[in-house]
Amino acid sequence: MVPASLSPIFNTFTQQQPLFLLRNHRSISVGKIPIKRILAIDYGTKRTGLAKTDPFCSFAQPVGTFSPEKIISVIESFLQDNSIEKIIVGYPLNSDGTKNPMTGIVDCFIEELAAAFPDIPVETIDEHGSSKQAGKVLIESGLSRKKRQQKGRLDSAAACLLLQHYLESTGKA
Repeated sequence: MVPASLSPIFNTFTQQQPLFLLRNHRSISVGKIPIKRILAIDYGTKRTGLAKTDPFCSFAQPVGTFSPEKIISVIESFLQDNSIEKIIVGYPLNSDGTKNPMTGIVDCFIEELAAAFPDIPVETIDEHGSSKQAGKVLIESGLSRKKRQQKGRLDSAAACLLLQHYLESTGKA
């Protein structure tokens, strides 16, 4: 049973017109408001992990692991059903903050992303240690060694960690 004070909201929610909670404004708005998600990419030369935010940009969710050659088409497919506010790319730096050989490869990938999606801002976030941290998270989650060693599981977990770190550092989480 719905309390009388919430009845107008509940009725609106159950009708055809969707109800959206706007997290940043802390209010309820009715109507077809596009919800923009943030994507995070843990780019690798063999596998690329992809994560997305929930509809309210509060936490990260894994999307999967894809070959680097297919990641642009995966994002294009994602765009058919979702709006993207921005794309976060893990930026490989050494522990002292200097660039390494992988940094140049990621720079080329970022240029490719910017060309493919000119209307979506691309930002970088330091990914130093993200794969190691993702491995620890997978161990702590109780996954068996066999499941933890499945190709791609670590990459999508690393993308989730990058995105969650971004959300926490910007105050969105």
